[in-house]
Order: sequence, then C-alpha cells, then structure tokens
Amino acid sequence: MSDPISPDHYQFDGIQVIDLTEQMNFNRGNVIKYVARAGRKDPQREIEDLKKARFYLTRELGRLTSNGS
Repeated sequence: MSDPISPDHYQFDGIQVIDLTEQMNFNRGNVIKYVARAGRKDPQREIEDLKKARFYLTRELGRLTSNGS
C-alpha cells in the first residue's frame, strides 16, 4: 500500500523529491516536483504535469528577468 503522505510517485531509488525541493525556492521546487511525477502519478495527466512544470519555470524566469538578471 502506498503512503498517502509520501507516495511512490515522489520517490526515486529511495530519494524523496521533497528532500531536493526543500533546498529551492517555490517556483523551482514545483518545476522539479511536476517533472518528477509526470506520468507516474496519473499516466493520463503526464502532459498536464509537464505544462505545470513549464508554468512554474516561466514564472521563475519572469521573476529573474524583472530583478535585472
């Protein structure tokens, strides 16, 4: 039975995605989260997850651009 708090689609070879994303800001962490689970949580929503990752990446690029980077 899958753990509802730390489900299988967020674990890769014993590594939890949250352990990585906690080291990042919100946008970057969400990019990693959605890419990592794409097709694993729900295969029918793989493209949707990748679009969500793109959304957060675009926001992060916009944030950096508005800060003069």
